[in-house]
Amino acid sequence: MMWPTLFAAGNLLALACWALLIFGPRNDLVRSAVVYCGAGLLCLAYTAGLGLLLTGLVDGGSLPGAGEAGFTSIAGVRALFLSDGGATLGWLHYLALDLFTGMWIARDADAKQFARMWQAPVLALTFVAGPVGLLLWLVLREPAARRPRSKVNR
Repeated sequence: MMWPTLFAAGNLLALACWALLIFGPRNDLVRSAVVYCGAGLLCLAYTAGLGLLLTGLVDGGSLPGAGEAGFTSIAGVRALFLSDGGATLGWLHYLALDLFTGMWIARDADAKQFARMWQAPVLALTFVAGPVGLLLWLVLREPAARRPRSKVNR
């Protein structure tokens, strides 16, 4: 029962933070909420779940034939995700890092004075397919990153 609840709670938290990031104001309170209440809580849930799983205090719920879990082979990584615990923790990992990446993109885009209408599709893509959104942002930001900074901004 723990893994489905944690999975659903993580999804709701991430979705709320992404909505705030894309559609909400960009003041200090919103940025702090996204970073600490969003990415931070997802990291905490991941860390606690991983600790409980590794110590054996909770069952990962492995599927039959999952094999030996580990990080040194594709079969080992596949076995990690062939359990409710592994899939949930993997998903929380994605949610936390993608949200943190989205916050960085938003802050960087604001600093480089990109309009919010240009930020929204990049942030939405980062929400759906993290590395693709990040790659798009890195390509889009390059000309702005190379512009000479004024003395006021230094």
